[in-house]
Amino acid sequence: MTQAVIMLLFGGAILKATITDTFLRYVKEGLRPFLLLAGILLVAAAVMTIWYDLRAGRGAPEPAHDDGHGHGHDDDGHGHHEPRVGWLLLLPVLGLLLVSPPALGSFAAGQAGSVGPAAASDYPPLPAGDPVEVSLLDYASRAVFDAGKSLAGRNVQLTGFITPGPDGKPMLARMVLTCCAADGRPIKIGLAGAPIDAPADAWVEVVGVYSSQVGTDPVNQAQVAYFDVKSWREIDEPKQPYA
Repeated sequence: MTQAVIMLLFGGAILKATITDTFLRYVKEGLRPFLLLAGILLVAAAVMTIWYDLRAGRGAPEPAHDDGHGHGHDDDGHGHHEPRVGWLLLLPVLGLLLVSPPALGSFAAGQAGSVGPAAASDYPPLPAGDPVEVSLLDYASRAVFDAGKSLAGRNVQLTGFITPGPDGKPMLARMVLTCCAADGRPIKIGLAGAPIDAPADAWVEVVGVYSSQVGTDPVNQAQVAYFDVKSWREIDEPKQPYA
């Protein structure tokens, strides 16, 4: 019965995390259907197991009693009881149900090397809009490998969290996931122009233009693009914090 209850709670925790978008702190959004299916299967299997155990318990024979000559049979089923320590397995499940961890932030960004922009020879024109919203990875690729040609003359809007750079000045960052938070790596953008005094881990939206300045991440020697800030504002953490 213990295993069935734990399985029921674990399946419920997965469903709760998926429905409330808490799962986005662990894995990429594309895995939502698989998590829903896994949670439903776990809950269904647990309910069936509990129902079977209860039904088997109702049909079990009464334990034998002493016949007065010391030949009674102890059929109370003590040998089949599950160890109470098994209930300790509920602790991590309850933690998943009750605790929502923060997304990876400036500490993780400072410990890992920046994601290198993907090299490409030609970039498509930016979409319409002023400013045009661009992801940090797309901006870094265009700035470093295209020398900002596709960014020329455009006001660009970037969104990320503040992380201290090697010189102590703020940088804009966002964690990039391949699959889940365990493999998260940061994409970092250096900031020039208007100063930003937001604290580390604060989410900001910056508007500005391409900067020809290029730095180097001391963690892994990757090239780091820079952005010339015209204006900025502090915002709430987005629903999907990862790139």
